[in-house]
Amino acid sequence: MQSVAQIGLAEQTIHKSRFVAAAVHCATEREVSVFLKSLAAKHPHAHHLAFAYQLKTPEGIVQRLYDAGEPSGTAGRPIMQHIEGQKLINACVAVIRYYGGINLGTGGLIRAYGGTARLAIEAARLVSFVEMCEIRLTLDYAQLDGFARELAKANGKFLDRKFEEHVMVVASVPTNEATGLQRRYSRG
Repeated sequence: MQSVAQIGLAEQTIHKSRFVAAAVHCATEREVSVFLKSLAAKHPHAHHLAFAYQLKTPEGIVQRLYDAGEPSGTAGRPIMQHIEGQKLINACVAVIRYYGGINLGTGGLIRAYGGTARLAIEAARLVSFVEMCEIRLTLDYAQLDGFARELAKANGKFLDRKFEEHVMVVASVPTNEATGLQRRYSRG
């Protein structure tokens, strides 16, 4: 599986209709919603905003697609086919259409939405997907620097730190690193 490390943007005009696409990393449906709202705000005069996304959640894989008023199966499905074809996870691809006055027909819409989505995915920088999990630890102050170095080396990140008698840490780490880090830094 792959994930989007850097946004991919694409644009093309087909029979006077302008298609603008973006492929982005989104880890939650809330992030998808924020992305789509910001895209809609940047293109307030667009006629359609179709999208598809695929997320890995604790409950399993979530897939959603939306045709944005286009005939059923002509916008969201072709976008999703490229997400699945590239084996993308935690990714959302949206395609905006500014209607140019010429009807493209079912096949034309499928090619236009799918083709623009493909261009956006090709323009994105993709990386191998690494499943992350959240860990909570209580550290002595003397352990904090060592933990921070190991966390950075594992491509993890701090989500929260509370400095009291001990340091309460919440971190996002690659799932395959979680057990080792917890073992090395557990108190007791």
